[in-house]
Amino acid sequence: MIMVCVVDDDSSVRKSLSNLLKSAGYRAVSFASGEEFLSSTVPDEAACILLDLKMEGMQGLEVQHRLNQAGKSVGVICMSAHDDEDSVARALAGGAVRFLRKPFSEDVLLASITEVLDRR
Repeated sequence: MIMVCVVDDDSSVRKSLSNLLKSAGYRAVSFASGEEFLSSTVPDEAACILLDLKMEGMQGLEVQHRLNQAGKSVGVICMSAHDDEDSVARALAGGAVRFLRKPFSEDVLLASITEVLDRR
C-alpha cells in the first residue's frame, strides 16, 4: 500500500486528511511536527508528503531542506493558508511538486498526489 504522510501541527487537518487518504486507498501516517517526522523512519518509506509550511517549531521549508540534504527522493506537496509569493517560490524551487492553498478541495489534493506518484 502506498504511504502518504501528513505533516501538520493542526490536529483537525491531520485527522481529516488522514481519513481522506485512507478512503482513497492510501496508507496515511501523520505527524504533528517536522521534528517528529524527520526523527522517524517514515521518510525512507513514504511516497508522498503533505507538508504544512507554517508550523510550531520547525517550519515546512526547513523540513523540505533537510529532506533534500539527506538525499530523500520523496514527493512533496506543500500546503498553507499563507501563500505569500516568497514561500511559494521557495517551496517549488526546493523541489515541491505542488503548492496547495488551504482550504483546498479533495479532488485537487488527490490529483496532486497522483501527479507526485506519476513522477516517481
